Amino acid sequence: MRDDMQVAAAASGRRRGTTGPRLLALLASAAVLGGCATFTPDAGFGGVQQAAKDRIGKDLLWARSDADLDTIARRVAQLLAKPLQVDDAVQVALLNNRGLQAGFQDLGITEAEVVQAGRLPNPGISFGRMRQGDEREIERGLHFNLARLVALPLVGRVEARRFAQVRARVAMDVLSLAAETRKGYFMALAAEETVRYMRQVKEAADASAELARRMQQVGNFNKLQRAREQSFYANAALRLAQAEQAQRSTRERLVRLLGVWGPQTLFSLPERLSDLPPAPLELPDIEQVALAQRLDVQGAKLAAEQAASNLGLQRSTRFVNLLELGLVRNSSNEAPSQRGWEIGVELPLFDWGDARVARAEAVHMQALHRAAETAVNARSEVREAYTGYRSAYDIARHHRDEIVPLNQRIAEENLLRYNGMLIGVFELLADARTQIASVNASIEALRDFWIAQADLDMALIGKPSLSAAAGPAMAAEAAGPGH
Repeated sequence: MRDDMQVAAAASGRRRGTTGPRLLALLASAAVLGGCATFTPDAGFGGVQQAAKDRIGKDLLWARSDADLDTIARRVAQLLAKPLQVDDAVQVALLNNRGLQAGFQDLGITEAEVVQAGRLPNPGISFGRMRQGDEREIERGLHFNLARLVALPLVGRVEARRFAQVRARVAMDVLSLAAETRKGYFMALAAEETVRYMRQVKEAADASAELARRMQQVGNFNKLQRAREQSFYANAALRLAQAEQAQRSTRERLVRLLGVWGPQTLFSLPERLSDLPPAPLELPDIEQVALAQRLDVQGAKLAAEQAASNLGLQRSTRFVNLLELGLVRNSSNEAPSQRGWEIGVELPLFDWGDARVARAEAVHMQALHRAAETAVNARSEVREAYTGYRSAYDIARHHRDEIVPLNQRIAEENLLRYNGMLIGVFELLADARTQIASVNASIEALRDFWIAQADLDMALIGKPSLSAAAGPAMAAEAAGPGH
């Protein structure tokens, strides 16, 4: 009988032959290292939670069980039970948005891949039985793949950086959803205010058109004068319909961001936007702040570091991809036992590894250029966000301090003249329409400021979705021909 016990190893890189005890020690250390790759309690979610807490002061909860879903449902119900403020809306979105919850699963998926990459493949056992005359031979083999052990340190660093990239991306998704929810909230709230003022314009137009009809019947109005008032009425009705559609659209967008459905969609909003702050923010070193804390800049740096590590791995395993080491022990009932070792090396005759290295070099250079582009764009985006913020503040303040008070004084003077029978009712109605339109324009300017504030906040911590100011165009047109 002959026993053939062999330990075969496929290893990337160059290694010298080893004796039996040393090889066994190497196998033992490989088993220990392979067992170190384990799952964390939260799959890195704690880092995302801390980022949300530090940067926007909001709580996160990963719905991984029915109990978590119940906790989220109770918290959302509490927040929706009262008129929804902007910070509460952001909190509801971060807890209840199912798209964000689906993104959290990327942490678990990536962690599973990282753990799998850090574990060695299972060993294999082979068994063979041969017979020649009266001689019987039994061959047994134990095969263990050491390729992952040789590359395990580099692979571990690469996978750790990839996991960090995924955490940064998930954190960026959290911050982006918070910013979009703020903007959606201000759009929906301003749209509701606009609808209320457009209804006032429509009521004034109704009164003006009805009075013009009656005055034409008694001969005090000609067809042209009545047509002008009727034209304003038609235009006011159109603007009201447009405002109501905008109100429905912006509210539905907010509903999607909040992730609510059914009776939850009946949440109420405050009656008006918040007032302007006393003074705008002064940020002289805004570019440095953005580069230091923006998550997309940090993610681009991690991607460049990962590409550099992968390039080093490819260069180190360029020529030798397979190295087999083994112990041999043959025994037979007709001959003394034989002991020894063997080594097998793959010859790089056709594949010199230059293609893999060239690809890794190109990926590395691409990552460097991406990182540089991200930094350049971050500087530009934060400057654009800040100038938009300052402009929106100045415009909203001008509406608040100049245009609205001026139109109010004009309305008060015209009311005095109407009471003194110096002007007619149509002049008074036209002045009322002008005042309402100026107030509506002020609402839109205030809305644009709060949207610009959300863009600026996002530009300081991540890539923003900069919004062009809508401006008071609709309110100005609402005055119509009778303005």
